[in-house]
Amino acid sequence: MRIGELAGRAGTTTRTLRYYESRGLLPARRAENGYRTYDESDLRLIQQIRTLQDFGFDLEETRPFVDCLRAGHPAGDACPASLAVYRRKLGELDALIDQLRGVRRSPGRRPDASRSSRSTWTTTRTSRAATRCCPCRP
Repeated sequence: MRIGELAGRAGTTTRTLRYYESRGLLPARRAENGYRTYDESDLRLIQQIRTLQDFGFDLEETRPFVDCLRAGHPAGDACPASLAVYRRKLGELDALIDQLRGVRRSPGRRPDASRSSRSTWTTTRTSRAATRCCPCRP
C-alpha cells in the first residue's frame, strides 16, 4: 500500500509517517516508481507506536517495542528491552502517584518537596505536550 492509504488506515497523516521514517521507526521501502510502499506489518508498527504514545510514552521509548515486532515477535512487549521500558514507566507512575497521595493527605498545604514535585509534574506535562504538538502527533 502507498503512504496515503497507510496514513488513512492508521488514523494519522503522511507527514507523521515520514517523520517516523526519518527517525528509523518505519522502514523506508520504495517501489520501482519511487513511491513509498508499505504492508500490514507496517500498519501494526504504527498502531503500536500510537498506542504507546497515547499512554504517555515518548517516541524514542517506543523503539524497543517496534524493534521487537520487526524481529518477528507476536507482540511488541515480548522482548526484554520492551519490558525494561515498561518497568521504568511504571516506576515513574508510581513516583507520581506517591506525590499525589501526599497532596491528598494535606489539602490546602504545599507538600514538603513542592518544588521538586512541581518540577516533576511540569516536566512530565511539558514532555507529553511536546509529544502531542510535534509533527509526529497530529
